[in-house]
Amino acid sequence: MIGRNNRFGGEEEEVKPDLSPMIDCIFILLIFFIVTTVFVEETGVEVTRPEASTASPLESNSILIAITSDNKIMYGGKEYRIGGIQALVREKLEEDEEMPIILQGDSKASHGVVTQVYDQCKAAGATKISTSTD
Repeated sequence: MIGRNNRFGGEEEEVKPDLSPMIDCIFILLIFFIVTTVFVEETGVEVTRPEASTASPLESNSILIAITSDNKIMYGGKEYRIGGIQALVREKLEEDEEMPIILQGDSKASHGVVTQVYDQCKAAGATKISTSTD
């Protein structure tokens, strides 16, 4: 209480909690969550993937390209044509040459379209190309 005399004859000071340690902890937690977050750009469509007995886990930082049941090629919520895949992959590989590409082909998608997308990724210089399964 400001302005009130204490028993020693002086004025009492207002007690304020020190918030800097709490703010430091919040920033440390924020940095931790930012660093551990996986930055994978989703394809923007739901694909029914075929099942496989030799499946392995998805890599954390990868390029996901989806081929829908009606043979549309999707990346980041946008539709691409076969000819545009090579430029897209080349652009993404400039950031990281070893970035894996995962093709999410719907179980009802044409095998020919998935193969063409695979070939375009190979032509763009991709070395790690795999297909996604359940």
